[in-house]
Amino acid sequence: MKGDGVLILRSMFRGLRNAYEHVATFFESTVVFLQRRYTPLGRFTPGPFEGWEFLRVPALLGFLATVMVLVGGSFSDSPYKLNLTGTWFFGEPTSSPNPPASQSTLLLAIVFTYGGIVLFTRVWLRLAEIVKLHPGAPHGALWRIFALWVLPMVVAPPLLSRDVFSYAAQGEMVAHHLSPYLYGPFTLGSGPFVSPVDPRWGNVPAPYGPFFLWVDGAVNRLAHHNQLATVVGLRLLELAAVVLLGFAIRLLAMALRRDPSEAFVLGALNPLTIVTLVGGAHNDALMAALLTLGVALALRRRLWWASAIIGTAAAVKAPAALGLLFVAWNWRGADVTFRERLRPLATAGAVGAAALGLWTWVAGFGFGWINNLTSNGSVRSWAAPATGVGMLIHYWLKSSGVTTSLSHLLLVTRLLGFLTALSFAGYLLWRSERRGWVRSLAVALLVVVLLGPVVQPWYLAWGIVLLATSYHGREHFWLMVLTAVGPFIGLPGGHMLFVGLANANLFLVAATVALLGAVVAVPMGRWTQWSWPEQRDDAVVAV
Repeated sequence: MKGDGVLILRSMFRGLRNAYEHVATFFESTVVFLQRRYTPLGRFTPGPFEGWEFLRVPALLGFLATVMVLVGGSFSDSPYKLNLTGTWFFGEPTSSPNPPASQSTLLLAIVFTYGGIVLFTRVWLRLAEIVKLHPGAPHGALWRIFALWVLPMVVAPPLLSRDVFSYAAQGEMVAHHLSPYLYGPFTLGSGPFVSPVDPRWGNVPAPYGPFFLWVDGAVNRLAHHNQLATVVGLRLLELAAVVLLGFAIRLLAMALRRDPSEAFVLGALNPLTIVTLVGGAHNDALMAALLTLGVALALRRRLWWASAIIGTAAAVKAPAALGLLFVAWNWRGADVTFRERLRPLATAGAVGAAALGLWTWVAGFGFGWINNLTSNGSVRSWAAPATGVGMLIHYWLKSSGVTTSLSHLLLVTRLLGFLTALSFAGYLLWRSERRGWVRSLAVALLVVVLLGPVVQPWYLAWGIVLLATSYHGREHFWLMVLTAVGPFIGLPGGHMLFVGLANANLFLVAATVALLGAVVAVPMGRWTQWSWPEQRDDAVVAV
């Protein structure tokens, strides 16, 4: 009977995998067909590759795109940033904290911000395809592109999120020896650090690890407790983290014998990395940089250093601890017994725990952050499948006349999502020696994000930066899909957008749609021809 059960499970798994392959193949083929038929790419017949001199064109186009995002986030009533006096150097209201939105400036903000993100994504997608087909792009040129693309995001106000203002308030708490693990930012009372904090998080203790809080407090002290200077310091901290991430990606790609230039384009030049990690100043940049560096050191057989750095990454955000498990499990190589895996598991666990303990002692606030890891569960978003399914079931039952508790339904669906993610991660760990453990770790992190209670665009960077160095087959396509849709998850500024559009002049709305359509369809130049293989696949074209 036990053998029959195993056979049934294997048959079910095989059936699910076959169904996935059919659906994914159809989806990917359809996207390729639509690109070739209805975009400017179809105008070119790919010719022989002529070298890398063309890189200045995507460099300038990407710079134009990020400048558009900067402009869209700089209007005084832009829905993509916080509109509160004194929170940035420009673009903020001078008197009323909630000025009436102008139809024209609102629509301009939409065109510039979303149009800029779309153009940026298009440029990146073509460049990513070129470096995939033609390895060996010059490293110096790619770093110069990075500097050019990231500059407008350093200048822009914090975009698409208010989290950096919560970081600043928590840094002020740390500097005054108030535990962010026990109290929320509103404990500071009224003042410049408290006003910009999203009310949803005002009384919520911090879920971040002790290393980040220690750095956060240090930035606040260096800024002499000035709120705006603290926000600028945190933006520069995350910029430095992304630069470290770029170096770590190249180091990891070389250790995996992959093209470091392609990995750099997929990871460091990724729109999610530049727009959300730098533009949004999220501490996920610091976590991802340390995790990637630790994984690279593990491949260079530096178990202690790898474990210490990954432990430090977990002391920024807890999911990085998953890296310790994958590193230790695969340390002895393939085809080893469970007993042989125990020693590296114990070593990595001890060193990682020591790193966590050290930063906990340095920060001085204990391990209360572990109890706060589920604090973001108070956010209810359709973007997270585990939450969206619960909300859908609730509304369906309510419309059918059945009284249910949404909180109880979400508890069930989120628990199922967590257990499913845990099962997938366990399967990927078990199969990691055959699949490649870096690749398996990357997919496990993405699964944890996508099946979590809240899905934020910057969370996707955890797995994407690792997948950039280790993808196989169709994972390259999914990496691009997640990058393309990621910045639009949750529709930033959605409420203001819908209210503004509902009251806007129809001519202005039509003009906005036309301008966004032009951004989608405008040709980007002859250089894009090299993003297609020279020999076109007639079977795909004929789909």
